[in-house]
Formats: sequence, C-alpha cells, structure tokens
Amino acid sequence: MERRIVDDPGVSPGPDVVRGALTASATVDEHGTVTGWSEGAEHLLGYAATQILGRPVASLLAEQPTASDLQPFSELPRWHGALTLRHRDGHRVGTKVLAHHRTREDGTRDWLMISAVTGSRPHPDDDALMRQGLLLSPFCATSVHDTDLRMRWSNRASRGALGLSDDEMRGLRLSDVLDDPVVGEVERLMRRALETGEAQYMENHARAPGETREHAWSVHLYRLEDPDGRVLGVASTGHDMTEQYWARKRLQLIAEAGQRIGSTLDVTRTAQELADVAVPDLADFVSVDLLASLDDLHEEAQVIPAASSLALRRIAHRSVYPGSPEAVVRPGEVDEYPDGSPPVESLRSGRAVLRKVTEPAIADWVAQDPLRTSRIREFGFHSVMAVPLSARGTTLGVAVFARHRHPEPFQQDDLVLAEELAARAAVCIDNALRYTRERGTAVTLQRSLLPRSLPDQAAVEVAFRYLPAGARAGVGGDWFDVIPLSGSRVALVVGDVVGHGIHASATMGRLRTAVRTLADIDLPPDELLTHLDDLVGHLAIEAEGTERRTAGDAETAGDVGATCLYAVYDPVSRHCTLARAGHPLPAVVSPDGTVELLDLPAGPPLGLGGLPFESVEIELREGSLLALYTDGLVESRDNDVDIGITRLCQTLAGPAASLDVLCDTVLGAVLPERPTDDVALLIARTRALDADQVAAWDVAPHPSAVAEVRKNAVARLEGWGLNDAAFITELVVSELVTNAIRHAQPPIQLRLIHDTSLICEVSDASNTAPHMRRARTYDEGGRGLLLVAQLTHRWGTRPTPSGKTIWAEQSIDPVQPPFTD
Repeated sequence: MERRIVDDPGVSPGPDVVRGALTASATVDEHGTVTGWSEGAEHLLGYAATQILGRPVASLLAEQPTASDLQPFSELPRWHGALTLRHRDGHRVGTKVLAHHRTREDGTRDWLMISAVTGSRPHPDDDALMRQGLLLSPFCATSVHDTDLRMRWSNRASRGALGLSDDEMRGLRLSDVLDDPVVGEVERLMRRALETGEAQYMENHARAPGETREHAWSVHLYRLEDPDGRVLGVASTGHDMTEQYWARKRLQLIAEAGQRIGSTLDVTRTAQELADVAVPDLADFVSVDLLASLDDLHEEAQVIPAASSLALRRIAHRSVYPGSPEAVVRPGEVDEYPDGSPPVESLRSGRAVLRKVTEPAIADWVAQDPLRTSRIREFGFHSVMAVPLSARGTTLGVAVFARHRHPEPFQQDDLVLAEELAARAAVCIDNALRYTRERGTAVTLQRSLLPRSLPDQAAVEVAFRYLPAGARAGVGGDWFDVIPLSGSRVALVVGDVVGHGIHASATMGRLRTAVRTLADIDLPPDELLTHLDDLVGHLAIEAEGTERRTAGDAETAGDVGATCLYAVYDPVSRHCTLARAGHPLPAVVSPDGTVELLDLPAGPPLGLGGLPFESVEIELREGSLLALYTDGLVESRDNDVDIGITRLCQTLAGPAASLDVLCDTVLGAVLPERPTDDVALLIARTRALDADQVAAWDVAPHPSAVAEVRKNAVARLEGWGLNDAAFITELVVSELVTNAIRHAQPPIQLRLIHDTSLICEVSDASNTAPHMRRARTYDEGGRGLLLVAQLTHRWGTRPTPSGKTIWAEQSIDPVQPPFTD
C-alpha cells in the first residue's frame, strides 16, 4: 500500500506544511483499515507508514473505549474524545482525537483522524497571541471603560472608527468623543451592564468623524470582573454591519413593494405606490412617467423612435418635502424629453441609467430648460437614476429616482434595487392597462392575452382558435401555447384557470410564463406539471391575502386553481409524451380518419399539492391530428360533457381543406349559440423527419474516437449539401464529444439532425450538466463551451432517462434553386 503523508491534502492539514511533525493524522476506511499515515502519526506512535498501512485500526488501541464514549460511527459527521493507544515499543499513549467522517472526490467514505502531537497544554505565548489578535482585529471594534464609563483602552478597529488614538481618548467618556444622539443610549446600556451584570445588545446608526456615510453597528456591552468578582469596568464590542444592514433594508423594501405596489388595477394609483415605496428609503424624489402614446388604450405600444425627443406623461411623483416642490411637471401633464436625457437614454437602451448631475449628459439637458436648472440648484440635486418600466416585452415608461437631501450618491446596489421595484411596478401597471383594454372588446382581449402568432417550428402544423366568453362572464383564464424545444421537438400546451375576471387573466399570464420557463429547461411533462402545481399553490396563498384586503371591493381574487395538458412531440422518433392535470382528454385522429381519446392518467388539478402526475408516451404516425381544448368547448349548461365530446370526435373525423377550416368546423358543430365559458382549441398535424435527415453514431469512450466521428459528421454534411457548415460543425463535434469522453460516462452517442437548422447532439450517461466558464490566459482547457456558444445560434442541455444530451443549433441558409432564364 502506498505511503500517504504530507503530499496528501486529505491526510495532512495546512499547518503540517510548516511543522509537519506537530500533527498526527491518519485515514481509516469504512471497514476499519488504516489507509493513510502521516509523519506526525509516526512521531506519536513510532510506526512507520509501511508498518501500519493495511492493518486494522483497532490494533492500535491499548484499551477498548466504553460504549458510552462511542456512538454509532456511521451516523456521525464528526467524533472527538480521548483514546488510549499503544506505542510501537509497548508503552501506552493517552491522546485526544478529532475524527472527521468525510466523502472523498471519488465518492468513497472514510475517516480522517487528527491528534496534536504536542498535546493540549497551553503554550507560553498563548496570552500574547490572544492579546495581539484582539488588538489588531480589523473588524471587531473593542474598547474598555472603567466604572465611571471613561475610556481606558481600545483596539485598532475601535480607534479607526472613532478617529482618535488611545492617548487622545483615555479618560474621556464616549459622549465626549462622539457628538451623536445615539451615544446617550450606549452609555445608558453601559450603566445597566455594570449594575446588573447582564450583557446588553443594541443596533445603532452613527456617522464616524470625517465621514458622510452613516454606519450601522451591532454593539455588545458586558461587565468586566476580576477572578474575585470585583467589578473592573465595562467593555464594548462593535461590528460594522453597514453592508448587511443595507442589504436587509433592500430586502425589506422589496418585500414591502410586493405588498404595496399593485394593490388595485388603477394605473395612477400603482405608479403612486411605486413612488411612495421608494421615498424616502431609496430616493428623495421619484417621478413615474408613461409614454404619451399609451394614452389611446386601443393602440398597440409603439416602437420608440431613434434620435428624437419623447413625449412622456407624468402619472405620479413623490418627494421628501410636502407638495413635491422640486417637480417641474405636474401629474397629468406631458413634457418633451430631448434625446440624450437620462429618461430617453434609459427608454431607448432598455437599461437603467445612473448619472451624477455634474455629468455632461445631464448638464446639456438641463441647460435647455431654465426651470429645471433652477430647481436642481435650489434643492441641490446631485445624483439621478432612470429605470425603464417594461413588462412582457413592452416598454411603458420610465421611473426617475433622484437624491438631494441624502448626502450619498446612488451606488450600483441602489440601481439594482430600483430595477427590482420598477419591474414589479411595471408588471402591475401593465396589468392595469391590459385590464382597461380587456374591458373594451373581446378582440382586444384575444390580442392581449394570447400569442399574436405562433413561433416557427417544423415538428407540427398548427391551427388554433380562442373565443372569450360573453361580457357578463368577464375575462377568462384559458390559454394555449406552442413552444419550440431542442432537437426539433415542440411542446403543445392548453390550460384553463378557474374563474373569470382580471385575476383569472393575471394568473393565466403567470402560469403561461412559468410553463415557458419550465419548458425551456426541458423538464419532462410530469415534472413540469409538478412544478406548476407548486406555483399555483403559492398563488392561492397570495390570493387569500388579496381577498382579505379587497373584501369591500366589487371584485376579489377568489379561488386559485387550474387545469393543464402538456404534450411534447418529437418528429425524429414520432413519439409524443403527454401529461395532464385535471384537464379534458386530448383527441387523436389517425391518417385513416379514426378518432380516439387518449387514455391518460387524470392527474389532480393544479393547486391541490402533494399528488403525483404521470406521463404517457405514444407513437403517432406522420399526418396524425392531435386536438387539445379546454372544457368550455365540450361542456355547457344545456349539454352534458359526454355529448360535447361525441360531437367533437365526429367532427374531427370529417374531411377538412385545412386545419383552420377544421377549427372553424369544430366550433360551429360543438359550441352552443351563446357559449358561457371561454374556449381554447389547438389542433396540430404531426410531421416526421425522414431517416436521411438524421444521422447517429455510437462513440467509443476514448480520445482516439473523436477524429472518426468528426470525419463521419463531415461526410454526412457533404451528403446533405451543407459543405459551408462543415468547419463549424467539426469544431462543435470535437468539443462536445471530447467533453463527453473526458467528463461523462458511456454510452456516448453523436446525432446530427438536418431540419430548418442543423442540430448537433451528444448524449451520454452522466447526469452532471456542463457549465460554461471563462478560462484564464494560460489555462489549457475551459474554452470549449464558450467556443460552441460563439459559433452556434444557440446551445443547451436537457435531461434524458439515461443521462443528458448537450445540443447546439446552427442556422443554415436555405438551398437556392439553380438559376434559369
């Protein structure tokens, strides 16, 4: 067995590098066999590594420890205690042992046993060492006061915070050193600590001499006594918690914003709530402006023009001063903001902007506006942030945060907080705008809540219809989606949120966003529904709080629940995997016209929580139809659901010139004249990739296999007429296959898919997902995935039942037809 000493970091801790013989260490496997032995262990017990490795560790014991001293080792992460060991020459050695139960890099478990060869007796230098550690501590400000609360001694951190030396402070009280109201409370707690002997704690905020920034301190005060109990004085220790304090304040502000912003569906009130939350904790003045083009609520959001001024309408503002005297624009007024001003810069770039008033961009802007110039000088504005209000891809306006009374300029952390607040407010403002539009016409409802157009994908041909219920029923929560996935696959989604009204619509939007996010990480249908179920449960808890707050309003949140059907179709294998959560069964129409309802496990509706979902995989022939729908299509007050399903199947079996025609035919045959519920219908005709559009190779788990698979891939591209993509494909194949060989587990497979794009996939049996990292200048590796990301249109990874698949997609130019006269 190989001797393992200092070179093994698991056996010998860092200090052994300096004085290796001071620490005895050994490793013992789960079977009690000694697998590692350090020089310190040899010094302690006299055995060389070659004499002890492979022997039972029990042979080193001079006497067996009692059962009370040893708990079941397998259940302990660590053990410590005293053991009596036997030296090689036979004498007994009593020593204290610290044992760590650890998992090594290769997954095996063992014990690392440590003992100090020098023993546990105090060292003569320990007191000096402790004193220097206390004196030179850069983080813990410690000072000692006598019974009259007069300063006697302080360490370096305390002297730095107070800005004075010990000689300059000795004999003075803290109230003599600092002119701050908080000092009185500190001295009051000092007296209490002296009188009662109980340690006191407080958090305070004070500005150190010569600094403009206020610090947050965590202060402990405790009485000092000699060994005989005589009171000597009182000590204070302070930790600068400024960063933690402001981080906590930011979190509190975000939490408060979540509760206060968006309490109604009124645009003006929502904007005012944003301003009220931010003043005074974040800014001294906040204004919220929306694009004037949004005044016509029936107009779509306009693209922000380049290199021109923008008209913004003031919706709300708030100041630390009553009446907001700093404001240049009153609520409801429209002002033109020139190109280059922070609001326009923020809106045009889509990013938050942080500026000091002295910067040229602001100086040039205000120079054109004498009133704005005078207000800046009068109130002393010195720092400003402009944050765009954007939601669901739409730019709504801008929130401007300014400071004048607060002495510190905005920092990057303040910008991040402002972005978070603006993002929350933007969603709420957008909901209010949508609510107003949705109350107008059912056509506007359809455009605002559902996809305007379906994404380009080649797996299925799709047609859809969405019919909102009548005006009395209110806005519903039905939705559908078509989501392109990696490997030319596609996800089809249909869902239905319980109830009607704007709350159902807002819940639908959140669920649709969640489905797209979960689909993007390629979760299987049953796992996706599980995550969606958790989300609906959280939304239900939120809705209960909303219902209590709006008990007197006409509309309340009501119950939150939903049904959903999620299907993933793969045109390569022609397999479709489906799972449902309390949703109606999908219908499948085979190419010969046979219609059947797929027998899928029902699954509980979303929001019940704690119940499993099951997926079913079926094979669909090319040209099959898959019909997904909400219950509003087949269920009504006048007809039983079974009658509606029968009509649906009969209609699907009939001929139709196109999928759009078939959708219209289904609605006409199945729906009553006046539907009482929303209806979503999604019909997809499956396509399949020809066998010659897919090429796959098994890869041997050896570096020499890379050249062969690269050669095969290039040959396949030549057969597809994609010679222009050969160079990039060679690089991608090399990087992905090499990574799989080096870091993953066999079996490894390379697959190329020639569809509307060129897809390269490498599958292996490892569950570890790759991470792109930035290699340093002289690193030999670490650039592979970065190279793949730069050379391809997009890349990613998805889990598989046996491991994972890493894929990269290249855009390819369509083959041009030959030129003819």
